[in-house]
Amino acid sequence: MDRREFLKHMGSAAVATSVVLSACDSNGNETPIAKNVIDGQGEMTYRTNPNSGDKVSLLGYGMMRLPVEEGGTLRDHPDSPIDQELVNQEIDYALEHGMNYFDTSPAYCKGMSERATGIALARHPRDTYYIATKLSNFSPSTWSTEASKTMFENSLKELQTDHIDYLLLHSIGGETKELNSHELFNARFIDNGILDWLVDQKAAGRIRNLGFSYHGDVNIFDMLLQWHDEGKYHWDFVQIELNYLDWNYADELNDRNTDARYLYDELHRRGIPAVIMEPLLGGRLASLPDHIVKQMQEREPETPVARWAFRFAGTPEGILTVLSGMTYMEHLVQNVATYSPLRPISEEEDAFLMKIAEEIVELPTVPCTACNYCMPCPYGLNIPAIFSYYNKSVTDGSMPTGSHDAKAYWEARKRFLIGYDRTIPALRQASHCIGCSQCKEHCPQNIDIPAELHRIDDYVEQLKQL
Repeated sequence: MDRREFLKHMGSAAVATSVVLSACDSNGNETPIAKNVIDGQGEMTYRTNPNSGDKVSLLGYGMMRLPVEEGGTLRDHPDSPIDQELVNQEIDYALEHGMNYFDTSPAYCKGMSERATGIALARHPRDTYYIATKLSNFSPSTWSTEASKTMFENSLKELQTDHIDYLLLHSIGGETKELNSHELFNARFIDNGILDWLVDQKAAGRIRNLGFSYHGDVNIFDMLLQWHDEGKYHWDFVQIELNYLDWNYADELNDRNTDARYLYDELHRRGIPAVIMEPLLGGRLASLPDHIVKQMQEREPETPVARWAFRFAGTPEGILTVLSGMTYMEHLVQNVATYSPLRPISEEEDAFLMKIAEEIVELPTVPCTACNYCMPCPYGLNIPAIFSYYNKSVTDGSMPTGSHDAKAYWEARKRFLIGYDRTIPALRQASHCIGCSQCKEHCPQNIDIPAELHRIDDYVEQLKQL
């Protein structure tokens, strides 16, 4: 499907004041979305799940980067408790401003996300929100029938509910050193009979919508959709990574990822609602190089660069909700404004973003989304922090470039090395990677983490030797 065909899926794109999409207000009434709306000056945009009739807020709350009492997230303070009071405040704000979809997992926040989410949501009427969680049976110790059932039952307990609105098979398509993607999928969901058991739980009303989230081998994605076509299993929704960079370039950034245009099209033509993850690609599309930020600001001086990505992710038909892992209240407020109501991306804006994507893909960054699935490293490395510092240095133009004889080069070299030492303690830097690859099999982006760490360490050592 080409870009023009994609825009047809969005609705009738035309002049600035034309109606390009319709949505539902908080009462479920159809309301037009005009191109001349002002961000944050209306009600939250809703989409209807055709399988259940749920009116779902276009902005969903991803509960994987919750704030901790010492400030920031567990990435900043690994031993700090979740700041439950702040989580309560943020969920209160979200509900008050029309958000009703909350996505968590037994694996998020070192296993503390479901409990914190349950505490915050249980303070509100159960029919005012939808809970999404996952069967995150990644470890072989959780592959048995009883262990997987126990994980599901514990999710209900932690979330203080008797049913899950949206239950996902978590991150299908991955592989390990021992098992290829098909063998791993079978071990987690088929050989133990757990997928059939989940279908039974749906029939019993304990699960309202059953779906899966996808990372990795596209053959697994295609197989599950074939099962849907054959009536073997029915998928009520599917969670995919979609943003304006991954639309055409996911497989170029990582040869085990799949372009979002393919994933979206396969779901849309079947009428399967899509839940979107990584609309900012782990924050990369919110921290763009200065020359790209300048281009965006020339078009809309008051618009945050992240808003372009959120608008893109929310525009296509068939998108049920767009997840954002919002640690800070200011991010929540800003993102709520973006979808209250949505300003759909026009055809001309779409072409602009495709041009931006071409520029971004040429940058030598690591496609890390800071999901922390690679952590903890058995040798103490702070892998996400290393990649984050390196990527930020690339995108903000602070890497030492040009002639070694130039003063600017030596000043940039000094800033980079000092910043690296200040940001990441010496014992947690890339130089301590021994290439065990334990991290590699857990990465949803299929990054060759040891290779990237060695590349960064080689670069750092070259700078030090000058």
